[in-house]
Amino acid sequence: MNDLQHMLSDIEMEVNLTRHLIGKDVLDHRVMAAIKQVPRDEFLPADFRFLAYEDGPAPIGYGQTISQPYIVALMSDLLDTKSTDTILEIGTGSGYQAAILSKLVKQVYSLEIREELSIQARRRLKKLGYNNVTVRTGDGHLGWSEHAPYDGIIVTAAAAYIPQPLIEQLRVGARLVIPVGLPYSYQELMVVEKMANGEIEIKNILGVSFVPLVAGDAKTKDFGG
Repeated sequence: MNDLQHMLSDIEMEVNLTRHLIGKDVLDHRVMAAIKQVPRDEFLPADFRFLAYEDGPAPIGYGQTISQPYIVALMSDLLDTKSTDTILEIGTGSGYQAAILSKLVKQVYSLEIREELSIQARRRLKKLGYNNVTVRTGDGHLGWSEHAPYDGIIVTAAAAYIPQPLIEQLRVGARLVIPVGLPYSYQELMVVEKMANGEIEIKNILGVSFVPLVAGDAKTKDFGG
């Protein structure tokens, strides 16, 4: 069994262990195909590439991490995407989640508050040919209203609350997948669906552990995809 097969096996095992929480025995075959196609090692610093196919988070610098493969796969599945969708990602990080989404949807817009990570992710995604991803430096709490409404929004860091701008930028009937909770405390992965009357329906999925979603006065800059 090679490293990729080992990672895929770990994801399947995690799905089996949490099936009573996530409500399914297998993840969308499109998501698993995307996981197979995206080389996770390309999204890690050289010193940590030995962790690329382990089913756990790994450091990417600036106090940030690349998420556990199972969580990346699960959150991608929970978005319930179609190939024609436009998705907003909050928290670009290394660009790995955006690369997975790029295989599933028409266009990905991704916000990262740390300009250094934005620049690195943009270069990496361009080099690897993920041309339907556009990265921007900015505060994820505020979303990216220019391209709204979105067919789905995914947040890759834990928010203390569900940011209202993200709800406003979500298309009716679409989903926001977001971990909510205090930093380094209990956090819950939630699926938030926007209803026709403007209200939201929230479903708690399972407990998770994410780095906090940072707010601040980041310089806004687009990096075309």
